[in-house]
Amino acid sequence: MSRVKREDTVMVISGKDRGKKGKVLKTIPSENKIIVEGVNFTKKHQRPTNQYREGGIIERESPIYVSKVMVVCPNCDKPTRVAHKILENGEKVRSCKKCGEIIDKV
Repeated sequence: MSRVKREDTVMVISGKDRGKKGKVLKTIPSENKIIVEGVNFTKKHQRPTNQYREGGIIERESPIYVSKVMVVCPNCDKPTRVAHKILENGEKVRSCKKCGEIIDKV
């Protein structure tokens, strides 16, 4: 079970985008990285193709290491570490270390 999943809201805790919040768009577990909406923009020089009618310089999000972000608890709205709990029915879920509420959508 992963600490950060797609559709989670995270806060960047180090680097040039420190303090920014965003939604996780994609996870790359093999590289231990994620892509966060509105964070870590890079410029890409794009040649005109059938998919991109206009060429030019395009800004897009680049991957960021998972260790540089913290999950924002949907209940207390604070960046927190993630704990793992096992429910009565045997299901393993993620929970907030600060308020103790379940982060996963059950």
